[in-house]
Amino acid sequence: MEYSLLSNDGAFPCEVTIDEDNGRYMIRKADTSGEVFNRPDELLQWVRTNWKPEDFRNPTEYSSFLQEIENTYG
Repeated sequence: MEYSLLSNDGAFPCEVTIDEDNGRYMIRKADTSGEVFNRPDELLQWVRTNWKPEDFRNPTEYSSFLQEIENTYG
């Protein structure tokens, strides 16, 4: 699964990749730096800790994204 979320802080969207087939769990932040995780639950914990709905141009889209990964990996 790949997600793209428009942040209030940057010109580039935040990208989230959850690729279980290839063991890739990554986040690209609005400043284009990134985070890499070993498991999807680690990625989910990072998202819960570091991102909030108000950080994004469309808070509802962020909430839907978070709910989807929580239902799958939480």
